[in-house]
Amino acid sequence: MAAAAATALLLLPILAAAPWAASAASGEKSTHMKLYWHDVVSGPSPTAVPVARAAVTNNSKTAFGAVVVIDDPLTQGPDLKSSKPLGRAQGTYIAAGKDELSLMMNMNFVFQAGKYNGSTVAIMGKNAAFDAVREMAIVGGTGVFRMARGYAQARTHTLDLKTGDATVEYNLFIKH
Repeated sequence: MAAAAATALLLLPILAAAPWAASAASGEKSTHMKLYWHDVVSGPSPTAVPVARAAVTNNSKTAFGAVVVIDDPLTQGPDLKSSKPLGRAQGTYIAAGKDELSLMMNMNFVFQAGKYNGSTVAIMGKNAAFDAVREMAIVGGTGVFRMARGYAQARTHTLDLKTGDATVEYNLFIKH
């Protein structure tokens, strides 16, 4: 019995690596990319618009119950005006945190330029907006990213507290 347990312990690292070896053998790729998401809520042409708000809210600091539809630009660099456009982030975010500003993100990164043109990545998860780094799940994709899975890390690059406009750096770690 002790010998069997020792053998099992020795095999654990090999068994843990087996799924990664299988994905490499099947031609699965890993892609990392950094891009910038621009949420524009102010001005004459916003890219994020509220479409619903709770009738009664106990905490206006979190906007609990608000639903926002987005069609936000994605760019290669942080400057919206001078950076190369890569595509759009289309979807919704919902203020789902009653006691903290926590958004439920549900969006597709739709690539419209470069080698990923025509492909999408689906991102879903909790975005605690004032945390330094937020992690969300990559739950699918199309085109080059068909059957994608992985995670996205978001870091606020700039936030204008007067207008609500934000630029967020996204690092995507994708298996496809």
